[in-house]
Amino acid sequence: MTDQGRVLVVDDNEMNRDLLSRRLQRQGHTIVMAENGEEALAQLRSQPFDLVLLDIMMPVMNGYQLLENLKADPSLRHIPVIMISALDDLDSVVRCIELGAEDYLFKPFNPTLLKARIGASLEKKRLRDQEQAYLQRIQDEQEKSERLLLNVLPKPIADRLKQGQHTIADNFSEVTVLFADIVSFTQLSVSLPPASLVELLNQIFSTFDQLVEQHGLEKIKTIGDAYLAVGGLPMPRPNHVEAVAELALAMQAAIAQFTVPSPDGGTKTLMMRIGIHTGAVGAGVIGTTKFAYDLWGDTVNTASRMESQGVPGRIQVTETTYQLLQQQYDFEERGLVDIKGKGVMKTYFLCQKRSN
Repeated sequence: MTDQGRVLVVDDNEMNRDLLSRRLQRQGHTIVMAENGEEALAQLRSQPFDLVLLDIMMPVMNGYQLLENLKADPSLRHIPVIMISALDDLDSVVRCIELGAEDYLFKPFNPTLLKARIGASLEKKRLRDQEQAYLQRIQDEQEKSERLLLNVLPKPIADRLKQGQHTIADNFSEVTVLFADIVSFTQLSVSLPPASLVELLNQIFSTFDQLVEQHGLEKIKTIGDAYLAVGGLPMPRPNHVEAVAELALAMQAAIAQFTVPSPDGGTKTLMMRIGIHTGAVGAGVIGTTKFAYDLWGDTVNTASRMESQGVPGRIQVTETTYQLLQQQYDFEERGLVDIKGKGVMKTYFLCQKRSN
């Protein structure tokens, strides 16, 4: 049984149009008619069709010109075209096939042959449509997988994995590492329902994610209520220290916009401790299942200590980071602090960018 389709009949002869239309409608096809190529092109661009039956000799725009226009348009070139013409010379047939016609029938046409050719063309169109839909589904799945991969890994690292690298481990001589932690999160987790707590963390960390992207930095991971970001990798950049300083100040401003219920029945503003240190790190992909891009080395540990032994609402930095930023930013010297695992260190609080 011939598949039914939506067919555009293009012929300047009204009698020919009516004859074709009545015959095809009896076979169950939906028919639209046009009396020249220009009118047909307008119809093709305004509604979908499964097949075009096209005469050659027409005024305004002939069949050759319409066929050429149709096959040059990426949104229309997939529609099959059967030429139906009184021109029975071989040159005309060859020209139409070279322009992309699906088939060629001579007038007066044989009804049985016409029905068979239309059926074959519609079947090819149906199979092409199925193939395109399948390819689109594959592309959609690939894009979804790509988005998921980029949620786990930086793009340069994801690209290296896709190129076949199984082990990724790099050393960076100088990066700036930032640790941030929400103050009194343990008490907060007891007082808030789990769903509300997760929603709050999602809002906070989504805000931080936007800030990280805005400053051209790399988020490494979250651990509970802790947030780890770094500047200067996986692609080195000369101003990573300044970029991380700007991120820290923006994060402190952002966290102040979030409030939670307080024990007295009111609300209180959330606060963070932030720690920053600059130095060398190793970085790479850890694990084979649920893998992650992670950092290691003394610089990471020191930045973590700057946060954990910092002060609520302040950004504590090491002397190394201070020396790199002191010309552009205002600091408050904290003095000598006994840092667990590091001994006595001189640290500073980052206050603000210095106005010129």
